[in-house]
Amino acid sequence: MLSMARKNPIVWVTYCIILVMSLDTAVKSAQPQPLSAAQSVRGWMLLSNRVDDGLHVIERAKDYDINHLQLSHHIIHDLRHVRDESRLARVHRLTEAAHQAGIQEVVLWDRTLYSLSYYPDEFRTGPNNTIDLDNPAFWEWFKNDYRDMLDKVPDIQGLILTFIETGARVERQHSDKLKTDAEKLAAAVNAVADVVIDERGLNLYARTFAYDHQEYERITGAIKLFKYDQIRLMMKESPHDFLLLHPQDSYAGKFDRPTLMEYDAAGEFNGQGIILNTWPQYILDRARDYLQRDHIVGYVARTDRYGTTRIIDRPSEINLWALKCVHETLDVTVDEVYRQFISQRYAPEAVPHLQAAFSNAFDIVTGVLYTLGTSTANHSQLDYDPYNSHWARHVSGKWLTPPIARVGHGVNKEFHYWRDVINTLAPVWAKAGGTQLGEIPWVVEKGWLNQENDLMNEHYLRDVLTQRDYAIELIRQSLQHLEDARPWLSKTDFSDLYHHLKHTLLTARLHRAVSAAYWGFRVYARGPEHRSSYVMAETRRGLLDIEWVAAEIDAYPVRPPSGQWNWGRDANAARRYYRWIVEEGWPEQTRGRRNPYGGMKFSLE
Repeated sequence: MLSMARKNPIVWVTYCIILVMSLDTAVKSAQPQPLSAAQSVRGWMLLSNRVDDGLHVIERAKDYDINHLQLSHHIIHDLRHVRDESRLARVHRLTEAAHQAGIQEVVLWDRTLYSLSYYPDEFRTGPNNTIDLDNPAFWEWFKNDYRDMLDKVPDIQGLILTFIETGARVERQHSDKLKTDAEKLAAAVNAVADVVIDERGLNLYARTFAYDHQEYERITGAIKLFKYDQIRLMMKESPHDFLLLHPQDSYAGKFDRPTLMEYDAAGEFNGQGIILNTWPQYILDRARDYLQRDHIVGYVARTDRYGTTRIIDRPSEINLWALKCVHETLDVTVDEVYRQFISQRYAPEAVPHLQAAFSNAFDIVTGVLYTLGTSTANHSQLDYDPYNSHWARHVSGKWLTPPIARVGHGVNKEFHYWRDVINTLAPVWAKAGGTQLGEIPWVVEKGWLNQENDLMNEHYLRDVLTQRDYAIELIRQSLQHLEDARPWLSKTDFSDLYHHLKHTLLTARLHRAVSAAYWGFRVYARGPEHRSSYVMAETRRGLLDIEWVAAEIDAYPVRPPSGQWNWGRDANAARRYYRWIVEEGWPEQTRGRRNPYGGMKFSLE
């Protein structure tokens, strides 16, 4: 028959066309397909652009039965980054490796809209140079842009689309037809879905989180206007950001759409795996809650926070193991998670000792990087002042009714998040409007903040330092448990864990020193009547401790991984407080607002 076809040109051409179409179909069917609605999602996320680390994480994915991989942040944060040849090369290499490792679905991150300058002038005809969303030509250009970008990554299976907190927020663009923010948000998502879902047959996960309750209302309204049933959701396991003392996200599971839960196993705000970040109980509690809600189809976990901070092969990997276990067996116990992980990673005989060492991590971190129930580390970095999000955006009380902080750590008290914790710990410039007070209007309306006066006092200084001392004692206990485990550990494992805990201890001691100096100075600055012997002694001790703990950090011979948080630079951050308090005088202004103790110094003599 083939020989007959060759004799007839028309038949031969027809035969060739059919053959090419068949081969194309065969190639497409051989490529990994997007996860179906019937498949549960077991996902990891890579943020760092270090390809070797990414390949190692992918290699380990088979141990966790991972079927979904997200390439995000420093790899691809906006889909437009595929036009960068170096980024595109990383995507191709990681995608190929993931598929070869048996990971079915690889998806890229995207955030739409991009910055206004990205879009042609012809479409920016609204007030203040905004995009005219009523112009159909804009939307056609928009879709063509996505077609072009997706053509560069033919091997992926979908996108993770953040449609809030983007460059040019779509809700701020001009439209006479789209009357609400929700309509504008939905229009952007639906336009992307036209290409991703309808034309390409890929998966689209709309990623949601919010700064405040009003933003959640806008997001809820937008989700109701999504026109494709296939649009899935991805939601963080806590409101807005990954703060350990935030409650669960009350919105997760309430939308009639497949919902993927996003976990930060790598500790963006909580140590980034650079210090002890092992809290399987926290992971189990959160995941069990979500798994019993409707519409939850699985999880994705962050595995690093940039740079060299991958948690695979490090103690924090236990957080990934906890997620695996609970998604396989809902009632798995934390003891079983510890037993399995420590036995496999270290030695069965080391289980009781390393479990005791690791289980202190949650109280250590919430006693060092948090202060009386509120986060006071800038993405894990030492930065009490002038970082502003501590005092409004990141306060767990924003999401709690009533807003009560229950603090153990030797303090053993309950505090009202706003009237007590923020009102006292926050500097005047933050309470007066130098922070995101627009996100907490009810706090201001209820008069929970004294916006004119610094209220820091000896009682709160004692509580802060009690909390720091409690955490330091826990680290020392963990070091003893590690020593007890030494007979069953390899020299390399013992050395790695020892330095890991020493990094944790030095971090805690530096925070203790800066806490005494910073908050002690603020009590001192309120006047002679506040300068008790305790305040004077602890402020002086804190300032002196800054010098020698910072020097120990500088000299420490084994440096930890480095990502968004560079551990060694905290020593210089601490020295800045020393200069302000002892040598230069406190800055006269912060964020354009006057400090009542501006120019004041504390004498060490």
